[in-house]
Parts: sequence; structure tokens; C-alpha cells
Amino acid sequence: MSSGIRVASLDDIAEGEGIAIDKSVTGTADDIALLRDEDGSVWALDDTCTHEDASLADGWVEGGYVECPLHSSKFCLKSGEVQNLPATKNACPHRVEVRDGEVYLFPNEAP
Repeated sequence: MSSGIRVASLDDIAEGEGIAIDKSVTGTADDIALLRDEDGSVWALDDTCTHEDASLADGWVEGGYVECPLHSSKFCLKSGEVQNLPATKNACPHRVEVRDGEVYLFPNEAP
């Protein structure tokens, strides 16, 4: 069983914002966006919006969703499910754990 990859400190991600972790670190096909909701929870989705080439880490995080900064598609932080157009394809979620103020990513594992 994997213990995950330490990818950030919790303090690196402001509430309501996100940061991108490069695919060279995660071993995934896309960079991964670590997104921190206003309740302090941390979620991970593939970083590239499924509609166009925009970083979800640059989007707005609120109420369990991230909104793409380019055309306002919205995705569920927990499941990656698309909530509104123009995106029609879900974003891929990844499991995250926060331990002692450190964020660990489990690439390609469901939350």
C-alpha cells in the first residue's frame, strides 16, 4: 500500500485557491491541481479543464466546487463531475491526505 507522495505543505494552498503540481512529480498524464475549499479541505483534480486548455488551479474554489477561469465551467471537488457548460466531460479526481500539515497525493486513486 502506497503512503502517497508529499506534494505540498497545507500552508502552501490558501483557502479558496489552488496550486498545480507538475506531472513530472506525480507521474500522471496531466498536472494535478490541489484545491483548498473555504472549509480547509483539500482536493485534487487533473489540472487542465476538460473544455479548453486552462488551469483549474487558477480557478475559483468555493462550496465544494472549482470554477474554470476561462469559460466558467464548474467541477465537483470530490468527484470531478462537471456541473455546467461549456465543459461536458468530468475531470479526473485523485485521493489526497493531509497529515501533520503536509499534503500527500495518491495519483490515479479515487478519493
